[in-house]
Amino acid sequence: MSDAPASPPGGGGGGDGGGFGGVREQDRFLHIANISSIMKKAILANDKIAKDAKETLREASDKCQREKLKTINIDELLWAMATLGFQEHIEPLKVYLQKYREVHAHLAMWDFFI
Repeated sequence: MSDAPASPPGGGGGGDGGGFGGVREQDRFLHIANISSIMKKAILANDKIAKDAKETLREASDKCQREKLKTINIDELLWAMATLGFQEHIEPLKVYLQKYREVHAHLAMWDFFI
């Protein structure tokens, strides 16, 4: 009988140890392996993802978790990049994003006419 757990998985006995509604601390954050798996779906089979890119996404994910946000958006990614010391990349990314949005807004306008 000593093999039975004292409480259900996830700390449902009220003592979650962190005040996160019964969710274990190790389950609250995306692990690097999970982040890599998600990111690899967006690139070509032979491409590699830098460790810094994974860490940036994890940092942004952690911020969203703390702020109870469900979606990681550009603001969280830019914040994470600044936090991790990549300030020199932020302004070029903002310029690229603005141009990307302009092009796609223009293309979306043409979809209206088709």
